[in-house]
Amino acid sequence: MSGSKMTTQRKAILAAVKKAPPGGDYAWDGKDEDDRPLTREEMQKGVDAYRKKRGRPISATRKEQVSVRYSPEVLSYFRSTGEGWQTRMDAALQLLVKKHPEWLKKLG
Repeated sequence: MSGSKMTTQRKAILAAVKKAPPGGDYAWDGKDEDDRPLTREEMQKGVDAYRKKRGRPISATRKEQVSVRYSPEVLSYFRSTGEGWQTRMDAALQLLVKKHPEWLKKLG
């Protein structure tokens, strides 16, 4: 870094790097458990846990994406209920299927 002053912190870091063991490995002093390097198994568990948590959680009941046309009145009503209206619409349809399957069959 020509022309710039070395900070005290930078000097301390460079000095610590120069004191590293010949193999370049970290030497744990055994005093503080938080400073202990992870074992291969612990590292793998951490990687697996990280990968498992990524993305949308897997639902017990998977939903299927379809294209459906609804009347403007129905859409207007559910949209007016605010965020999550599609989930409420799904719940309403599920309730209708459970409570009145015979009525739905008559609609044809």
